[in-house]
Amino acid sequence: MFQKLGFRPAAFILLLLLAGTTQAQERLLIATAANLKPAMDVLVTEFRAQHPDAGVEPVYGASGALQTQIRQGAPFDLFFSADTDFPRQLAEDGHAGSTPKIYARGRIVLWSATVDASALSVQDLARPEFQRIAIANPRHAPYGMRAEEALRASGIWDAIEDRMVYGESIAQTAQFVESGSAQIGIIALAQALVPQLADKGGYALIPETLHEPLDQGFIVTRRAADNALAHRFAAYIGSPAAHAVFERYGYTLPEAETVETLLEAEAVE
Repeated sequence: MFQKLGFRPAAFILLLLLAGTTQAQERLLIATAANLKPAMDVLVTEFRAQHPDAGVEPVYGASGALQTQIRQGAPFDLFFSADTDFPRQLAEDGHAGSTPKIYARGRIVLWSATVDASALSVQDLARPEFQRIAIANPRHAPYGMRAEEALRASGIWDAIEDRMVYGESIAQTAQFVESGSAQIGIIALAQALVPQLADKGGYALIPETLHEPLDQGFIVTRRAADNALAHRFAAYIGSPAAHAVFERYGYTLPEAETVETLLEAEAVE
């Protein structure tokens, strides 16, 4: 069963403390989809090296949960989602200080710490030995939404639905599989490429024909509309150096177009 999404006051207070600024140091608090952690950790490190007086702190979670926190006043300066819908909705509702932009396209993969997933297909998840199959919660994690779409498109959802284990984010989903709480799962390619997981098991790319594209968008939030450091970080994300980091973790790069432009083009098709 899905857990009801809630907002934690303690977490909100922590965000307020992290967002505090001093005259000596500019600070950014970046709401970041969990799939992006391997790449964002590198991006933040490189950006800090270029701006040693800036404090840049990513906070990771499910995109839907992060969007809810922004709506409720959490002091994030940028929001990097695992889809385009969540940042677009914030922009439409007046919570953005920039036009939504697509920064990367992700992929989902089968991964296991106990079997060779590289030899498997999505249809193999219906085999009886896979009694616990992990995906991110489709209610608020775009990677979970795409995983469910792939399972339904493969015609096996009804057969395996009672075996599903739902992580609150794609990061927790990978933890379930790594720890053995689930025998196999659908996680982000970026996670499967991290040495901690790559050393434990292979992966199989899930065909993109089985699900909607995992285009990922970001915004500068309304509270940071006039924050020069936030806009410098947004510009850095479009740089060749940042693109190289995304590609290292299996993301493909978009053309320079806004979320709205892309969605309008898809609607015409």
